[in-house]
Amino acid sequence: SRAFGIKTTLRVQEHISKLIKKDKSKSKNKADEMQVTGPGPFHDTILESMPSELRVPRNPPPMREDTMDHTWNTSDLEALDVGPTKHRVPDIISDKIALWAVKSARKPTDIFFRNKYIHRSVMLEVVAAVPGMVGGLIRHIKSLQGMRHDGGWIGHLLHEAENERMHLMTWMEISKPVLWERALIATVQTGFFAVFSLLYMVSPRTAHRVVGYLEEEAVTSYTHFIGEIDAGRIENVKAPEIAVAYWNLDPESTLRDVVLAVRADEALHRDTNHHFSDRICAKRESLFEDMDTDSNKPHIKY
Repeated sequence: SRAFGIKTTLRVQEHISKLIKKDKSKSKNKADEMQVTGPGPFHDTILESMPSELRVPRNPPPMREDTMDHTWNTSDLEALDVGPTKHRVPDIISDKIALWAVKSARKPTDIFFRNKYIHRSVMLEVVAAVPGMVGGLIRHIKSLQGMRHDGGWIGHLLHEAENERMHLMTWMEISKPVLWERALIATVQTGFFAVFSLLYMVSPRTAHRVVGYLEEEAVTSYTHFIGEIDAGRIENVKAPEIAVAYWNLDPESTLRDVVLAVRADEALHRDTNHHFSDRICAKRESLFEDMDTDSNKPHIKY
């Protein structure tokens, strides 16, 4: 019986060895075929199964609806009323805490980045892209749980988040953060995401006030950024292609024009988030009652 067991083991080992050799031979033949013909069948299968809606590029819409009406030049951008010194004076304790938190967070940023405004902008946009997505997600879940419309907020919040992400994509074309800078940015964003998500669930009114004050600081930072360019301390390079396409800028636009466009977006976010906070306080969250309506279109609450 022992001899039978040994023979059986040897036969099993021999069979496994043949299977391995056969598999290696198939793999080699497949690799040789791929080198000659390329990965055609697999690639074609993916391409053929691709839904038609995915074949059409979805370009993110800019923040202002009139952006695509005409090509924007420096004069147009400078004529936008952004209110660079506009400030919402806090009138209750939660607003004062929100302002204190934002001012406190700015101090280490000023110390770390100093006049490196392009790198500062990368950090700013990584953080600024969080609130809209968090707010949109939480309100989306609440809308589903309550089985009722949201009052028209979700679309605006997600649009804001996408706009801030486009700011980041623009600055990444100009700035190339090194590994340790990327690690710092990722750490700050992760921490902010966790804290802001908790704050929004506890007090959305205060959360929007924080964003309003954050955007006030963003407008101030971009105003200083423009001053550094005008003083010649930052080179006024050609605007990246992504910025020209997104804001419908003049093809000859420069970095200064991009900063002007970004600052105008931040000013809009500032006013919007302060207004959202005020509406929550006034218990008039639904935007539908105060929206401009088009008599030719149905007034749908979503």
